Amino acid sequence: MPLDRRHVLSLGFTLGVAGAAVPLLGVPRAEATRGPIRPRIHERLEWEAREPRETATILRRAPAYIVIHHTATSNTMDDSLEHAYRLSRAIQKHHMRRNRWDDIGEQFTISRGGHIMEGRNRTLLALSRGMHAVGAHTADHNRTSLGIENEGTYARTSPPLALLGSLVKLTAWLCATYDLDPYEAIVGHRDLNNTRCPGDYLYDLLPELRERVWHRMVGRRFSPLAWELEQASPPRRGVMFAERPERVFDHGPEIDLSDFR
Repeated sequence: MPLDRRHVLSLGFTLGVAGAAVPLLGVPRAEATRGPIRPRIHERLEWEAREPRETATILRRAPAYIVIHHTATSNTMDDSLEHAYRLSRAIQKHHMRRNRWDDIGEQFTISRGGHIMEGRNRTLLALSRGMHAVGAHTADHNRTSLGIENEGTYARTSPPLALLGSLVKLTAWLCATYDLDPYEAIVGHRDLNNTRCPGDYLYDLLPELRERVWHRMVGRRFSPLAWELEQASPPRRGVMFAERPERVFDHGPEIDLSDFR
């Protein structure tokens, strides 16, 4: 009998610090899963992050949402690890110098080569305890959401498969760690703020992202293997879009006074 996602998620994953899950109660042995393992995440020390002005606030609760962004940068063909390091340093510099923030805003960054970087300080520390390190990426929702920046601009083209593959692995691990339903937790920036982020093409892939994350969480292989990289439909979802064009590293509202309460 096929598993209903809500029934399975209502049973829950019992997670240890390492992110492994106890097999689901009531699920046939052949369909039981240890849950998604943590993907390779390059920590701040590896990409030579500068010290934050202040350490991130850690809330003793899980976030409710995982917000998908794009960086509004060029769609580079450089898929190297060193490029991914440079990207994180550039974003942090922009956020700390231009925006006057304490640190890089997002909790994670994924390069077009599929390399996953830890962003905001104390992100992985908080995750290891099932808690939330508050970032700066979605205005009025930073205390209840975790942000993933995906390198590139996806208004007129789709992300590369390497990036999408890493996005599935990361979001599946996050949903399992925080015991989140991917169909409800994974949202685009435009769902919460007045922005075009994460671009029409990436936004149109979010339903498939949720589906792939779900399959990964229950230990099933997703079929078909190819992503449906179709032409994006006209933007009709989410809140009203801002009229101004996006600038590099500027993809819409990121902080609000309520984020400091």
